[in-house]
Amino acid sequence: MIVVLVALIAFVGHGGRSSVPPARGQPPAATGALSVVPDVVADVEPSVVTVLVGDGLGSGIVYRSDGVIVTNQHVVASAAGGAVEVAFADGRRVPGRVQAADAVSDLAVVKVERTGLPAAKFREQQPRLGELAIAIGSPLGLENSVTAGIISGVNRTLPGVDGSGGQGGQGGSGGQGGSGGQGGSGGQSGSGEQGAAAGPRVDLIQTDAAISPGNSGGPLLDAEGRVVGVTEAYVPPQSGAVSLGFAIPSATVVDAVDQLLRTGTVRHAFIGIQSVTLTPQIADQLGLSVRSGALVIGVVDGGPAARAGIQPGDVIRSFDGRAVTSVEDFSAELRSVDPGQTVTLTVNRDGKNVKLRATVTDRPT
Repeated sequence: MIVVLVALIAFVGHGGRSSVPPARGQPPAATGALSVVPDVVADVEPSVVTVLVGDGLGSGIVYRSDGVIVTNQHVVASAAGGAVEVAFADGRRVPGRVQAADAVSDLAVVKVERTGLPAAKFREQQPRLGELAIAIGSPLGLENSVTAGIISGVNRTLPGVDGSGGQGGQGGSGGQGGSGGQGGSGGQSGSGEQGAAAGPRVDLIQTDAAISPGNSGGPLLDAEGRVVGVTEAYVPPQSGAVSLGFAIPSATVVDAVDQLLRTGTVRHAFIGIQSVTLTPQIADQLGLSVRSGALVIGVVDGGPAARAGIQPGDVIRSFDGRAVTSVEDFSAELRSVDPGQTVTLTVNRDGKNVKLRATVTDRPT
């Protein structure tokens, strides 16, 4: 049972992982670097596949030479019985099966009966702004298409990407969404309760390399041909702006995929609240003295937050001493801790700051 404070405010879910600090000695920025693109593509193209699910498709990456492929969960979500078909750059098509998937991280493992495959190299260090970014995939069903640009941002947050366009509704332009399968433009810019698959997507890499429906699950590469991220979502052009592409960082991918291969699941911290970003307008409406933070509107009975004493109406202002100004801030912080850890939350209640300690648990399945 969930105690809800304000029914008129949409629910927003939380969950996630931490970002990886930049490493020294990384490749130079993209200026003048486009000359390397043909060589990078020639090296990596054999490691990129097309994943076909019914009438839709997405992209994938050879993770291990024994037939393990990584793609987005939303690409294979509609696979009947987990059955898919995988098309390789050499023209061969083989049946595959979804071995494990995780909707929260939007990653899935597909297994094919084929050995000696060229596995891609994953770079776990965070890319620098301005580095060359190369995307390979099957946008709109055009297999092995290549686009290039730069790394435009890191640690980006998208509200409500759920990838529901993964298998391709026709022609909708929607809000932010998964780059999806052939014909679709992604999910609604919606929200979900704590524990649901939908919710803010945090710690994403942003690129201006063109990402389109069908790119989902394909690689975003650096100038050395290493995978820096798995393409996941794009925002269509709005008000004259160019479209924006987003990718899951390789550090997140490697951690999640290794867990999926080992246990079939990915552990995510759960605290058991529903919250929305507190804006000045909402603060005025509710007569609150603070103007920003994560406003708690629901608490899961018996969950970590309830046991810690968090109540509907509390405004979370900090997480282990780090400022929280929005739901996205809170989601990113929650992604940075593991189940079993105890965290200190500062909440504003009736105009006073209160510190509470909560021990997060595994996200319910």
